[in-house]
Amino acid sequence: MSKNKNIHPVFDKILTRDDKERLLRQRSKVLWFTGLSGAGKTTLAAELEKRLNYNGYLTQILDGDNIRSGINNNLGFTEEDRMENIRRISEVSKLLIHSGVITLNSFISPTREIRHRAMEIIGKENFIEIYVSTPIEVCEERDTKGLYKKAREGKIKNFTGIDSPFEPPVSPDVEVDTSILTIEESLDRIIKIVLPKITFWV
Repeated sequence: MSKNKNIHPVFDKILTRDDKERLLRQRSKVLWFTGLSGAGKTTLAAELEKRLNYNGYLTQILDGDNIRSGINNNLGFTEEDRMENIRRISEVSKLLIHSGVITLNSFISPTREIRHRAMEIIGKENFIEIYVSTPIEVCEERDTKGLYKKAREGKIKNFTGIDSPFEPPVSPDVEVDTSILTIEESLDRIIKIVLPKITFWV
């Protein structure tokens, strides 16, 4: 709730989410990819976006690095900053789904509390949790950004999986392990769950 008593929302005067979903012929949802750095979240989100776009769906990817270099560039990686990072992302996501857009969010979002907070803001009925459960050993072998090496050397603090914990989801809507499944197999598994939820039924 806003602390400013001079704020007067005009949600009752603007077009509804349903109006926009009818225009786009889709149901807007937030697909929330969670997992360790290097697990394959962004790769899967990007490939899924291509598939959905090819089939006529309007989407928007929100990715950790892009968000932290822009709207959240004043935040670090303490527990408080991580929570604020996810809060802002969730509020942006909420605006996008009310515009009828399917949002693909790729964020480590390491704790159950953080992800639960995101779901509360976005709405449980709008939130599809996708856990990319690739083991840390595989993520560290990939280490395309050199982040695990820097974390092991103490050059990066509060790095998830090294000196900051990751709490796996208890019951995600979809779970894929990119050390076992190919990208195509992972996408097939995700789309099987997602497609019925975003298909527009008259």
